[in-house]
Amino acid sequence: MLRYFKLQKIFIVQYLKQLMEYKTDFVIGIIGVFLTQALNIAFLWIIFSKIPTLYGWTLTQIAFIYGFSLIPKGIDHLLFDNLWNLGKRIIRNGQFDKYMLRPISPLFQVLIETFQLDACGELIIGIALLIKTSNIVHWSLWKAALFIIAIPFATLIYTSIKIIAASIAFWSKQSGSLMYIFYMLNNFAKYPVSIYNGTIRIIISFIIPFAFTAFYPASFFLTGNKGWFNIGGLIIISILLFTLSLLIWHKGISVYESSGS
Repeated sequence: MLRYFKLQKIFIVQYLKQLMEYKTDFVIGIIGVFLTQALNIAFLWIIFSKIPTLYGWTLTQIAFIYGFSLIPKGIDHLLFDNLWNLGKRIIRNGQFDKYMLRPISPLFQVLIETFQLDACGELIIGIALLIKTSNIVHWSLWKAALFIIAIPFATLIYTSIKIIAASIAFWSKQSGSLMYIFYMLNNFAKYPVSIYNGTIRIIISFIIPFAFTAFYPASFFLTGNKGWFNIGGLIIISILLFTLSLLIWHKGISVYESSGS
């Protein structure tokens, strides 16, 4: 395990050197993320300037849920965004061979090969929203501990879904479009699931469970209710989903055939 941590540090340092060669692109990327999230927050403000609550949820509560959603999403974006390249081009272009030839886990190599600093925009806005709205949460030592525990498990859901979608490329050679469809469902998780119909609730809760990356754990911190479901469900679903993602990944590796242009 220590060896893998050292290797991750080496990969990050090398990737940061690459980023520094294109400083303007890096800065534009961060600004773009800031603007995207700022527009989403402005949209919320416009909506709630006309209505006081949404299915019983106030603007401050939804802002807390939104801020919470950005933390695991930002961590996954920061550390594991290379999975997008796997689904879009790495297998199709025959570049996956290099991972198979090295005496290191191919999945580990794919996960740590890039380090997306533009994810800092999501993290900074998420943290700012949580700080701004933290006064509506009745914090205790127990709640603070559960908050720290919830974040990595919520991040694991993001990463697991991306592993599953990217692994489809082992059969189809390219799965970028499928990854995009899966990933865009995370936008539903930024708002209370009670505003959606039953079908969407089931999809984002138990099929592609992005609701457990934001709404369910955040609602526990806001209300203190259903801890076993909101936090316990998050932990159980993230572990099950990660296990499934590893099974699909290893099955994909077993059928992998080199390809190229």
